[in-house]
Amino acid sequence: MSSELIRVEDLTKTYLLGEVEVNALRGVSTIIDRGSFVAIMGPSGSGKSTFMNILGCLDRPTSGAYYLDGISVGELDRDELAEIRNKKIGFVFQQFNLLVRTTAIKNVQLPLLYCDEDAGDPQERAMEALSIVGLAERAYHRPSQLSGGQQQRVAIARSLINNPQLILADEPTGALDSRTSVEIMAIFQRLNQERGITVVVVTHEPDISCFAQRILSFRDGLLVNDERVKEPRQAARELRSAGVEVGP
Repeated sequence: MSSELIRVEDLTKTYLLGEVEVNALRGVSTIIDRGSFVAIMGPSGSGKSTFMNILGCLDRPTSGAYYLDGISVGELDRDELAEIRNKKIGFVFQQFNLLVRTTAIKNVQLPLLYCDEDAGDPQERAMEALSIVGLAERAYHRPSQLSGGQQQRVAIARSLINNPQLILADEPTGALDSRTSVEIMAIFQRLNQERGITVVVVTHEPDISCFAQRILSFRDGLLVNDERVKEPRQAARELRSAGVEVGP
């Protein structure tokens, strides 16, 4: 098996706003290895969100190539893109995107509605995912009964339900306080280190990017810097030092 999970070659993305062309990406090439933890940074309008949407098969590039797990994504039709999103990718968003009238365990089960395969009891799978993020005891609470950090844990559990190879997290700590942000990063690091899941986080916060092993920086649609982090912050260690109990 190749060490590469993601390969992009000369990606461009151009939007038309009226008669004006906006070049959101202008020839981006990079490789992301399996089992790595990558942060994507850049100011508003830099192209980082467009890049994330293409990685998540939510958008197509104008030109260039994208290979996910050896598959040429540009050659897939709409149904095949939906299948690859469901089987290979878990999504986590800043605003959690939970159904407000639905319990945590039902929210976690939602991706299974779009899965054709019979992979066991949905309730058991959802409870296992909630246990991984330390929220099994809140399984039957609605989002309004959960803190912001707990809601984000539910969202992470939902991203795990189909055993993805890749988690894409778009500003996952943007709505959280500092300590809760570190708790969420501890979960991502544990999923990366113990389960080998590739994690890609979009963030505008330098403190959050330092939890990653590698930082890709975008500006004006270009990948302007690719930095290896020599000593990533260790979220679990920081929490223990602050007297916070860590673990599922």
